[in-house]
Amino acid sequence: MYRVQAGATTYAFPDLKTVLAKASPHRSGDVLAGVAAHSAAESAAAKMALAEVPLKTFLSETVVPYETDDVTRLIVDTHDAVAFQAISHLTVGGFRDWLLSEAATTEVLAAVSPGVTPEMAAAVSKIMRNQDLVLVARKISVISRFRDTIGLPGRMSVRLQPNHPTDDKKGIAASIVDGLMYGCGDAVIGINPASDNIGAITDLLAMTDDVIRRFEIPTQSCVLTHVTTSIEAIARGAPVDLVFQSIGGTEALNASFGVTLGVLKEGHEAALSLKRGTVGNNCMYFETGQGSALSADAHHGVDQQTLEARAYAVARQFKPLLVNTVVGFIGPEYLSNGKQIIRAGLEDHFCGKLLGLPMGCDICYTNHAEADQDDMDVLLMMLGAAGVTFIMGIPGADDIMLNYQSTSFHDALYLREALGLKRAPEFEAWLSRIGVTDGAGRLAKHQPSNPLLRHAQDLAA
Repeated sequence: MYRVQAGATTYAFPDLKTVLAKASPHRSGDVLAGVAAHSAAESAAAKMALAEVPLKTFLSETVVPYETDDVTRLIVDTHDAVAFQAISHLTVGGFRDWLLSEAATTEVLAAVSPGVTPEMAAAVSKIMRNQDLVLVARKISVISRFRDTIGLPGRMSVRLQPNHPTDDKKGIAASIVDGLMYGCGDAVIGINPASDNIGAITDLLAMTDDVIRRFEIPTQSCVLTHVTTSIEAIARGAPVDLVFQSIGGTEALNASFGVTLGVLKEGHEAALSLKRGTVGNNCMYFETGQGSALSADAHHGVDQQTLEARAYAVARQFKPLLVNTVVGFIGPEYLSNGKQIIRAGLEDHFCGKLLGLPMGCDICYTNHAEADQDDMDVLLMMLGAAGVTFIMGIPGADDIMLNYQSTSFHDALYLREALGLKRAPEFEAWLSRIGVTDGAGRLAKHQPSNPLLRHAQDLAA
């Protein structure tokens, strides 16, 4: 039982998952699940109670039972007790103060990361302001590599997302060329396929591989199909760079996605066997999103932000190149407005980086949410200041296949200009070499030697 006295009122919370849920900033998904605080006073009391919880408590009290959930078993069984020693004496409140202090340097945070559980990360985020989430995340450096180096300080990458509602290769190729001409694509050229047909998937893989090889682009491709389809494509000899899968923070949620930890391991090993990376072998790409567990009735009465953090335990087991929180995509039932989306994006980014992941964010909203592009500009700027690993680059910021609003090639240019952010070094050098950018990394005004321009019609054909 967790109790706190606030004036004449005593608030009591029966277990850790309840105090975590009540302390979580207000969001529609927790209200829908029936786990949210009933008032601002109760939420404040829960935050006070949570701040006094020793971090050691999270090692003995689980929010989803160990016996029935393989994600909980993964978290408990892989916890690094040696790394935890440096913070083992702290409460959640003390952990927040330490994270914000000068003692928590980039090097120290990297050393402590394996000792932090997702629930610890979620707990401390709940008592932090937005600026706290930015400041701490900015200090954390998580670097991953495949054909280029992602996550270096002062750099931000972009996933070029050239989706098409019918998987038309001409349309996809046109979007790829468009994005590359704006200097986007160093995180990945990643296609959400309209069809999960293995033939269509292998055709898209072959097309993107041809573009990368023809122009010697130091980047990687991914067709965001189910992990088992990627495994089959690899068995058929398809040129798979990254294996993708949506994941979640409970065994039941992952089962609803049609995956287990064992299947993810099989996909990881299949991708590693191809040895297609040139500067590294981080070959997994995961996507997550607050509210997915509730939508699958797989939340076990736990708040959606804590479950999101637990998904990161699954991701870090497989040393991914990229992890992406698709923060506003699931809909207003879970994050109803711009304020909730902004807060969730900052929480997810902070928790993911604290747990040692190369975190990106799809800064997005659906058309029936109470949000607009101004809200996304706020989150874009805050994540840029926080050192986000990558964002999305979508023609016009409007995905014509998935029908939602995200960030555009122009948004990436804006953020680079505003904050002085560079691209992945290998990709930056390639853009300069073919004439897309000048020596300072800005788009070149005249590109007469650009091979992309010379062969754009061939690609579209």
